[in-house]
Amino acid sequence: MNIAVIGASGRIGIRIVREASRRGYKATAIVRDSKKVEDLGELVVIEKDVFELTTELESFDVVVSAYGTKPGEEHLHIEANKKLIELALQAPSTRLLVVGGAGSLYVDDQGTRVLDTPGFPDIYLPTATNQSEALKLYLAEEDCDWTFISPPAEIEPGERTGLYQTGKDHLLVNKEGRSYISMEDYAVAVLDEIEQPKHSKERFTVASV
Repeated sequence: MNIAVIGASGRIGIRIVREASRRGYKATAIVRDSKKVEDLGELVVIEKDVFELTTELESFDVVVSAYGTKPGEEHLHIEANKKLIELALQAPSTRLLVVGGAGSLYVDDQGTRVLDTPGFPDIYLPTATNQSEALKLYLAEEDCDWTFISPPAEIEPGERTGLYQTGKDHLLVNKEGRSYISMEDYAVAVLDEIEQPKHSKERFTVASV
């Protein structure tokens, strides 16, 4: 299987590349700066910003977007995902998986999102808001093969256990009452979805057990 990871130099992107390698795949890294993936071993690297991509997606069975923005540029989540949808429509044989955010997940049955809850940190609000708007772009898209994967409230570097639970649109918590997953297990969930697709054209979420 031919896999590419956009944003492969980021904390989550790196782990997705490593998990793909662990399973015997050679992922292509699409990054703005090739020097940032030199320690990932033998990789095919496309050194381009997402907005510079043209027909590259057509070369892959699956493209994973772990695209991230700098503080103050959170609005680019919307523009980048518009671009990815445009590219995916031109590559109908390519599946697009998107690393999403937790802010758009619901915490009740009345439509209250994580980002709407009292005490939601102001520092994360721009990212959460723009990622939520990006999700709406995909929910309105019927023609490309996409999957949007929201993490739980906490996602941090940690242990690869290979164990996780899945849900659809509501925030998950583990047996300790914590909404958490390690970045390593999130990467496991991404590769599991690539190998055994269960969520075509929908969002789903994961958390530790």
